[in-house]
Amino acid sequence: MILKDNKHILNGVLIFSILSLSIAYFIQYVLGHKPCNLCLIERIPYIASVILISLIFILNKFEKIISIIILLFFIFGAIVSFYHFGIEQGFFNESLVCDLGNNANLSKEQLLKQLESSSIVSCKDVTFRVLGFSLATINTIISIVLSVIIIKVIKNYDKN
Repeated sequence: MILKDNKHILNGVLIFSILSLSIAYFIQYVLGHKPCNLCLIERIPYIASVILISLIFILNKFEKIISIIILLFFIFGAIVSFYHFGIEQGFFNESLVCDLGNNANLSKEQLLKQLESSSIVSCKDVTFRVLGFSLATINTIISIVLSVIIIKVIKNYDKN
């Protein structure tokens, strides 16, 4: 059975995850800022938390195991976001996930055609900022905070 404190915390994380995804989709589809591949990957922990927290409330069992899985998703999110931040700052090189493709063997016409039809955004390009911070920077901080919050939830299960 879900502890009362954990229920409130998980409700908060659920609402925050839905809000975060809504903002990401608003920036993408309404404001027209195309996300890079890493930006899309960084949404996975939020989608997973919406599904898994809903599952906790529906099943009303396996809360600790599902909470550990949610924690792993947010740790994954923090690592990917930090890596994305590092790419933006020039600390790391872009990986195959960010690779825009090897265009060395294309003719000028083929390259121009590919550039015109391509909607791929480089992971090092910051297309949207909030208070001067990139979304990858903000997501790194949020993922770490949410990981700590989920650790508190897991510890609450251990108390009982």
